[in-house]
Amino acid sequence: MSEYKVTIGMEVHVELKTDSKMFSGAPNHLGMEDRPNTSIDPVTTAQPGSLPVPNQQAIKFVQMAGLALNCEIAKTSKFDRKNYFYPDLPKGYQISQFDMPLCGLGKIKIGSREIGITRIHMEEDTGKSTHPTGVDHTLVDLNRAGVPLMELVTEPDIETGAEARIFCQKIQQVFRYLDIADADMERGQMRCEVNVSLHKEGDDKLSGQKVEIKNLNSFKVVEKSIEYEIIRQGKALDAGESIAQETRGWDDNKGKTVSQRKKENADDYRYFPEPDIPPMIFTDEYIEELRRSLPELPYQKEERFTAEYDLSEGNCAVITADKDTANFFEHVVSELMDKNKCGEMKSDVQKAIKLAANYMVGELQGIMSKENQKISDIKISAENFAELIGIVADGTINSSAAQTVLHEMYFGDDDDPSHIIEAKNLAQISDTGELEKSVNAVLEANQSSVDDYKAGKENAIKYLMGQVMSETKGKANPQMVMEILKEKLN
Repeated sequence: MSEYKVTIGMEVHVELKTDSKMFSGAPNHLGMEDRPNTSIDPVTTAQPGSLPVPNQQAIKFVQMAGLALNCEIAKTSKFDRKNYFYPDLPKGYQISQFDMPLCGLGKIKIGSREIGITRIHMEEDTGKSTHPTGVDHTLVDLNRAGVPLMELVTEPDIETGAEARIFCQKIQQVFRYLDIADADMERGQMRCEVNVSLHKEGDDKLSGQKVEIKNLNSFKVVEKSIEYEIIRQGKALDAGESIAQETRGWDDNKGKTVSQRKKENADDYRYFPEPDIPPMIFTDEYIEELRRSLPELPYQKEERFTAEYDLSEGNCAVITADKDTANFFEHVVSELMDKNKCGEMKSDVQKAIKLAANYMVGELQGIMSKENQKISDIKISAENFAELIGIVADGTINSSAAQTVLHEMYFGDDDDPSHIIEAKNLAQISDTGELEKSVNAVLEANQSSVDDYKAGKENAIKYLMGQVMSETKGKANPQMVMEILKEKLN
């Protein structure tokens, strides 16, 4: 396939976590779609005479997102009617925003690059059409109709499927840190659309024919659909074919995009200002107060963790990816510092903090992944996790015993590591006299390995080390054993 440059833009829709719907008092809560048409009211169902009242909380949430993503916050904004017909759109139009969105130009950093944000605006979600198996009709559920829906539109700055995936993950983290949305893609709370086009080197980046891929429901699918589309379009261009302007979907079973409808012309939604909602005016004081109320954001926390705790880039990215995980880690750090101050932990506190990060990203994350759980689901407290880390850092137990203790803390009835170590007799042997007895016994029983070491075969000492660990049922302090072995063999 010839070399082409890729231009990718995205549109991301996110359902906001407000108490009520965008323009009415109907409840907006998780699980409401389990029972169709139960979270509705006259506004949701577009009854004659019903009037929309904007949700102040939703507007504030969009502005918080804009501030977190370095957007320009509009001083004046308004709602518009976006006119189109669909069975699950009761009014025959959607209240959205056209030329005066709440948030303008912004950006977010992905690695060493910046992805521009064109706008973030507010609208209401539509209902949902369902097609029950075995029947020849469509049912409409209006529970989702009127749910506050934030739409984010990027500049055409994304260059690969992997970059698009990372972008989606980063903005999801921001929304969750702000606590304005759960943004769960699998539940439809965050829905992504991508626009992909190819052009030759030297041509304008917007010169290629744009193809839209709609309703992508996972980060993996965002990446896979883009990579597939790049190859598909490239092969078509190599064959002298023109790229059709169309909307495509992703077929997960076939691992490919499929055509859904042609788009000969841009949609004409006949926007006009919503006559029942007056324009909104925001002061500088209001915007600055909102800016000051923002929590520490994931990229800010990542920078601070790197500077304060000297964590590796990989560990820092995993720990700060989830707000609850980051908070758990900070609680562990606080406990370790307290233990060090009062002398309960003898090890260097910085070493213990790095050890805590390694155990959280490695052993603990591994168990949670297998159990399909998050940090908020587990019963291990930060205090007891810090106690385990302190015990390991001080050499009271070895890494093998630590994994046993962590597993028992996770699945057992008691998450106190000291109790588990005592009950299972896992404490490491660090008594010099006792270790010397075991070392002497191993040296006497393995004279050939002793001779090999003295003849220059340094690997022989590893074998002898293993024999001592076996002799002590894995409880010997390995550093002390190695020191005693070298002393006796040299």
